[in-house]
Amino acid sequence: MLKPVETVKILQNNSHIKSFRAGEIIFHQGTEGNVMYGIIDGEVEMLVNDKVVETIKQGDVFGQGALVHSDNLRTSTAKAKTDCQIACLDQQGFLFAVQETPMFALEVMRSYSDRLRHLKLLI
Repeated sequence: MLKPVETVKILQNNSHIKSFRAGEIIFHQGTEGNVMYGIIDGEVEMLVNDKVVETIKQGDVFGQGALVHSDNLRTSTAKAKTDCQIACLDQQGFLFAVQETPMFALEVMRSYSDRLRHLKLLI
């Protein structure tokens, strides 16, 4: 698997970087999304129905579900827990990264799977 620093390098080379202040909403549950995100620096809280279900850190990716589902809907809210530097990767950049770096695709799938496992434990 990719190490967080390698994931960050891939995202930095193929995306736009945005800054978010602690407490700022990155995206809202139920809205349409056209980008996925990777944390370059900082921490992000993922909320479902306004309840924090996890905190993710540098090197992790989130929001990829909106790129792989036909409805493009966000199933959670992402909120900056700390000041953050976030890489934003659109559909075209995502497909390019997957094609050029198959380990990136595995990292995205691992992240998605980890989140699903975590949510199953909450039920």
